[in-house]
Amino acid sequence: MFPSVVFKSGNNGPAVLGGAEGGPSDPSGLGPLGGQTLPRLDIWTMDRDLSDDDSVVDLSFEAESPLAPPAELLETLPSCDWVLQGDRHQIFFPPSETAGRPQEQRCWSSFLEHRVPVVTEEVAREALLSFVNSKCCYGSAAASDLVILELKQQNLCRYRLETFSESRISEWTFQPFTNHSVDGPQRGTSPRLWDIKVQVPPMFQEDTRRFQVPHSSLVKECHKCHGRGRYKCSGCHGAGTARCSSCSGAKRKAKSARRCQMCSGSGRRRCSTCSGRGNKTCATCKGEKKLLHFIQLVIAWKNSLFEFVSEHQLDFPGELLAKARGETLFKDENTMVYPIVDFPLREISLASRRGISEHSAALASRARVLQQRQTLELIPLTEVRYWYQGKTDVYYIYGTDRQVYLVDYPERYCCGCTII
Repeated sequence: MFPSVVFKSGNNGPAVLGGAEGGPSDPSGLGPLGGQTLPRLDIWTMDRDLSDDDSVVDLSFEAESPLAPPAELLETLPSCDWVLQGDRHQIFFPPSETAGRPQEQRCWSSFLEHRVPVVTEEVAREALLSFVNSKCCYGSAAASDLVILELKQQNLCRYRLETFSESRISEWTFQPFTNHSVDGPQRGTSPRLWDIKVQVPPMFQEDTRRFQVPHSSLVKECHKCHGRGRYKCSGCHGAGTARCSSCSGAKRKAKSARRCQMCSGSGRRRCSTCSGRGNKTCATCKGEKKLLHFIQLVIAWKNSLFEFVSEHQLDFPGELLAKARGETLFKDENTMVYPIVDFPLREISLASRRGISEHSAALASRARVLQQRQTLELIPLTEVRYWYQGKTDVYYIYGTDRQVYLVDYPERYCCGCTII
């Protein structure tokens, strides 16, 4: 996994780049970017205080990665692609597609009359028996013998809005350079981020993909090892040996004249961090000495969901209604959908308007809407009040597949024993 840095803007100063924390900054600028100047850490030209004979450098206290990409890399990007706002790095979005046609008027009342399923006593008992038979610790005698006293049926409506959107951000990243071809600025100007054409996944299926921005590559000396491919081991400081942990370097055991067996009386042992070599291969460039810097385009396709279920007066958990199967009354899919109007249940019309408004406000500043889909479903819910062995209780039948929910079934077993 290559390290990456996302552009950010500070609240009390010019825009900065998120990366290693606590590092110093250089007052020199990177040049204009979206009307502002980004400070950077001048890692590429810092003094090393090393002679030409030095083969490794001690980086025990050096940042893992620079705080900013090379200035040459930023110059390859079209400046108008970037907008610095608050503490986020945003990108201009292309114009939205043409909206769909406004919702036509419908005669909802007559439409609903023919969609209401009827639950009879026979249907209610069959649903309970099917539920009981699916449970290993439930007996079927109670389901067969109980007396159904009342059926209280309600038909709920579930409104669901899905908004499929695409967002694009850029990240600066780097990887070891292995002498392959470099697609740099000399091959042309980098395209605007929204001009890069990619294959869109199937609608309403979330996905995230990363692409290298064309002509944005640049080869630089590794900032971690300063182009040496390795650095001095921080465990032994290049000596290859470390103080023996058994005798603490005393060569003999405490309160004993015998020499330490772990270090053979030398007081030192081979460094376990570098296996006695005194240096380690640079983990940043993998020993290649150079890094390939480039801009990475991150595209995220997300499906936002708004859901609302009409109110009911029954003691039934709402989370089950969100998962219940319903009969589709209405479905509308377009680049932009319009609120449902004149529905018999005013709360559904209000929910439709609220959902579309919320999605529009949430996505307008950070993503482009590709497609919207709204559905209206009818969910049957029936409360069954029954009598069994001198006690009355209730269970519920919900969904078009007649699922059953009950809190206390009168004939349950545990490990083969009847619960009394």
